[in-house]
Amino acid sequence: MTTQKLHEHAEEIRDQFTDHLSVSVEDVEQRLDTLVNEYQVPLEEARRSVTSHYLDRADLERDDLQGDNQGAVVADIDTAEEWLTIEATVVDLWEPQSDAIGQVGLLGDETGTIKFTAWAKSDLPALEEGESYRLQNVVTDEYQGRYSVKLNRTTTIEPLDEAIAVSEQTESVTGALVDIQSGSGLIKRCPVDGCTRVLQNGRCSEHGDVDGEFDLRIKAVIDDGTTAHEVIFDRETTEAITGIQLETAKNMAMDALDTSVVLDEMSGELLGRYYQVEGPEIGRYLLVEEFTAVDAPTGVDDLLIKARSI
Repeated sequence: MTTQKLHEHAEEIRDQFTDHLSVSVEDVEQRLDTLVNEYQVPLEEARRSVTSHYLDRADLERDDLQGDNQGAVVADIDTAEEWLTIEATVVDLWEPQSDAIGQVGLLGDETGTIKFTAWAKSDLPALEEGESYRLQNVVTDEYQGRYSVKLNRTTTIEPLDEAIAVSEQTESVTGALVDIQSGSGLIKRCPVDGCTRVLQNGRCSEHGDVDGEFDLRIKAVIDDGTTAHEVIFDRETTEAITGIQLETAKNMAMDALDTSVVLDEMSGELLGRYYQVEGPEIGRYLLVEEFTAVDAPTGVDDLLIKARSI
C-alpha cells in the first residue's frame, strides 16, 4: 500500500484519540505499515488492531490520571489534564466551528463558569441549555491561561433533578466602542421552542429551514486602552442605546429591502463613543445589563483608541 494511503488512514485513527490521548500520526502510520506491508494483514483488520491498541492505552492512562475522580467546583479548576466530576448547569450553547465538535458552550455552578467541548466522535447525549447535569470523567484543559473541560467517550452524563445555581458575578468595562461585529442589528432567530439560534440565510443549524422571528442585538468591542472586550447588547439594551425599536428596525429594512440599513444606522450612532457597561461574563462575552455614556478622556492613548474605531 502506498505511503500516502497509509498516512491518510493513520490520520483517521489518530483523530479518534485527540481528546484523551497523545498520539502521533507517525506512530500510527508505523504500526499500520508493519501490519499491512510486512505481515500482509488486510487493511481493515490492521486498522482494527491498531485502534484496539490505542483504546487499551487510553484506558490505562485514564485510570492512572483519573484516580478517585473527585468532585470539583468550577472555581477550583486550575490544572490541566485532570479527570474530574462536576455538577453544573448549561448556561449557553454556541455554534461549533468544526465538524469534529459535537457541542460547545458554557457550564456554570455557584462558583463561576467554564467552557466545555464535547467531541462529535464521542457520541454523547446532547446537553440542553438551562438544564443541570452530573458530568463524570471530564478532562480539564488550558489555553492561554483559560481553563476548560472536555467531554470524551468515557464521560457519563446524568441529568439532575435539582437545578445548580449559577454565579452571577458582574463585570464593568469603560472604554470606546471601536467595532460592531457581524451578526448585529436586525436578526432572525429560530422560532422552535427552546431554540434561540440566530438563522444563517434563513436556516437554523439544528432545525433547518424555518420562518424566523425578528430580534435586535449588538455584538460590539469596547477598548479600555489595554484590552479589547467583546460585549453583547440584547434587544432591550440595543433599543435603549440606539433609540431604534424593533418595529422601527423592521420598517427600515422593509423600506430599503435590506436589513443591513439597520446595522449601518446603529454603527453611525455608536462607533467611537465612550461607554461604561456592566453585566455578567458569558464565555468570552460580557452580556450588557446596564450602560452609561461617558465623556471621552484626553491623552495620546485615548486618541489611539478613538483612531481604531474609524
